[in-house]
Order: sequence, then structure tokens, then C-alpha cells
Amino acid sequence: MALFAKKKEKKELEPQYYTSATNMPTYNYKVYYMTTLEKVVYFLLAFVVGAAVGYLFYGGIGKDEFGQPTTVTWVLNITIPTVVGIAAGKLFLPVRVKSIIEKRASELNHQFRDMLDALTTSLGAGKNVNDSFIGIYEDLKIQYDADAFILKELEVIISGIHNNVPIEDILQDFGYRSGNEDILSFANVFAISYRKGGNIKDIIRNTHSILSDKMEISEDIETLVTSNKTEQNIMVVMPILLIGVIKLMSPEFAANFVTPTGIISTTISLVFFVAAYFIGKSILEIKL
Repeated sequence: MALFAKKKEKKELEPQYYTSATNMPTYNYKVYYMTTLEKVVYFLLAFVVGAAVGYLFYGGIGKDEFGQPTTVTWVLNITIPTVVGIAAGKLFLPVRVKSIIEKRASELNHQFRDMLDALTTSLGAGKNVNDSFIGIYEDLKIQYDADAFILKELEVIISGIHNNVPIEDILQDFGYRSGNEDILSFANVFAISYRKGGNIKDIIRNTHSILSDKMEISEDIETLVTSNKTEQNIMVVMPILLIGVIKLMSPEFAANFVTPTGIISTTISLVFFVAAYFIGKSILEIKL
């Protein structure tokens, strides 16, 4: 397979793994495909929550004039939670995949900054580029677990060095696969400077400085919006808790929720609430 990760057409799924020039598996950080077990577990978790919420909001519909459950009530008590549970499971899976991709990207970004920090120190000590990459692998092994992304990438780089693969090509491949603009920019600048005899030490130092500043700003913004995100999460749970408390403490009043007017009002309120949640979520997702 070619060294560089080529862009795929929209209708064609990108592979989760590529193969390096030295036949080592490499991550495609832009995508993540759940295993069958993961899909089943996450779907069941979302299904249980969704079914419970569906029953809480719509359970008890179809009772007779004496408030006694009818056949319609039993059927709807099964059908509605099941439908809501299935919908919750299907909606949750892509949300979970996106969350995993974002978490991996954040981890890779921090690990890449640490790699540049170690690389700057190594080059400052007088080592050449190849020896520096080999040396920092041992240093970062102390800092990270064996399955850390940056260690896997360094293993690919070191394998390429030992097999006479141009290091700039390996770094550019890493940049394409990462989906990270900072890593790709560094790889491109590194390639141009390395081929033309530029000052690699200054390039790595400047990249590390810029990346550190961006991450500090990002962390400051994240700190500022953390309280808002917490409030948003609380607001997600509050309607469910309120309905639960009302049905527990005042069953007579809760009976209004299963009247035609109550069902329509509850449904409209839920639609607006869900829409407001996703709008608020998109506002709070600040990207640099």
C-alpha cells in the first residue's frame, strides 16, 4: 500500500488502519469503527435508558374511565419504550464514535507536544535528527503506556529509519493520518527544511512553542465553559427527575400526563428541549 494516506471519496469508507512503507500497521485517527461487541454493549446501554425514559413519560396511556389499565395500555407500555429505546440506541452509537475520535485526537495532540519537547531537548544536546527520534522513544516509554499513540508512531518512524525510508515521508504520512492541522503543518515544514538543509532545531522549537500556546488557550477556554457544560448536563437530567418525582409523589396529578392534551404537551416540550440541548452543545464546542 502507498505510504501516504489518500483521501477517500465520500461514499467510500476510510480504513481504520493503513500499512506503512515497512509493513507496520498504522492508525487512521480520523475514523473509528466499533467492534460488534462494542456496538451491542453501547446499544443496550442506550436502549435501557431510552426505554426507561419512554416509559416514564408515556407509560399508562389508554386506561379506562376508572383509571384501570386496558389491553391498549399493556401494548403501549411495551411498544413505546421499545421504540424509544431503539431510537436512543441508534442515535447514541454515532455520538459515542464521535466522542472516541475526539478523545483520541486530544490524547494524540498532548502526546505530540511531549514528543516535540523531548525532540527539542535531544537536538539541543547535539544529536542528529535520526538519533534524536530513536532516543526520545526510550524517554517517552517511561512517560506513557506501551500502547500510547505517540509510541506507536515513533516505532513506525524508527522502523523507517532502520530501513532507509525518508523520515520526512514518514512524518507527512503521520500528518495525513492524524487529521491534525498542527501535525501536518509541522511535517510539511520539516520536509521542506530537511531536504533543503534548513535549521531543523529552530523549526521543532518554534512548532513546540506554537502548539503549546494553542493548547494553553484551548485549556483556558475549556475551563471557562466547563461550568456551562455542567449546567447543561444537569438540565438534561432535570426534566426526567421532575417527571419521576411528580409521578411518585402525586399520582393523581401525574395522570394528566397521559391524557391527549398531556401527551401532546409533553411531546412538544421534549422536542423543544432536545433541540435546545443540541444547539447549546454546538455553541459550547469551541474549536481553535
